[in-house]
Amino acid sequence: MKEFRGTGVAMITPFTNAGEIDFIAIENLIEGYVTAQVNYLVVMGTTAETVTLSKEEKKQLAAQIVAINNGRLPLVIGLGSNNTRALVDEIQTFNLTGFQAILSVCPYYNKPNQEGIYQHFSAIAKVSPLPIILYNVPARTGSSIENATTLRLMKEFSTIIGIKDARGDMGLAEELIAQHSKDFLVISGDDPTALTLVNRGGAGVISVLAGGLPVQFVKMIQLGLENNLNDAQTILQELNPIIELIFKEGNPTGLKALMSLQHKCENILRLPLVPASTQLKSQLSKSLDGL
Repeated sequence: MKEFRGTGVAMITPFTNAGEIDFIAIENLIEGYVTAQVNYLVVMGTTAETVTLSKEEKKQLAAQIVAINNGRLPLVIGLGSNNTRALVDEIQTFNLTGFQAILSVCPYYNKPNQEGIYQHFSAIAKVSPLPIILYNVPARTGSSIENATTLRLMKEFSTIIGIKDARGDMGLAEELIAQHSKDFLVISGDDPTALTLVNRGGAGVISVLAGGLPVQFVKMIQLGLENNLNDAQTILQELNPIIELIFKEGNPTGLKALMSLQHKCENILRLPLVPASTQLKSQLSKSLDGL
């Protein structure tokens, strides 16, 4: 799946001052990502504040992004739940026209064991009309997909094509890379360690910061894939202060603050998330000026 190598952008959902989805900002963002030559877009993931969107908003958002994108970039849609039956139904009924893959998070809060995780992804793999990228983010979900479970799913379902690994554990990531098939994608979901994962055989990244600084992030990951480590590390050193800052008060709190400073969106989030503190915005502004 070559279209999912390189840099994928975890898109935000921009809101207007009235708290509604800002489709004008979305159009401008997509045009910027096309110009920056990002490899693909991830829609309705964690960074998109998807849990705060209504069913109707999700349908409208997906349809509008497909229309604006107009086939220019591959699109991945986030569809996940801790209710397997409900997720199976959503996958079967959601209009997936225009999307090339589904990103599905490990069931959260319930804290299933590995057999439960396996059965969950087995159920959705059997009904999905699109390839599936697993999403392992234990810091948010409270459960982790063990490498053995990932490999079991990879071997049994050809529709499961990769995993977004946000564990930040290079030892576990390397172990998975060493054992996976050549066609299976191990994608970083952790901006601070994304370049390291790429240098150790990873396929790229689904990035938060690339939503705000796509040109720099795309170039860094591409250099990493080309084994140009020195130049890639130079960019990473420049980006590291901002990477640290955007996660300081949570995601997408820091990212939206950064993007609002660039006039790419309003600094509006939906509760329970709130905008970044004045101190963080000031720090982000100084870091931007220093780039």
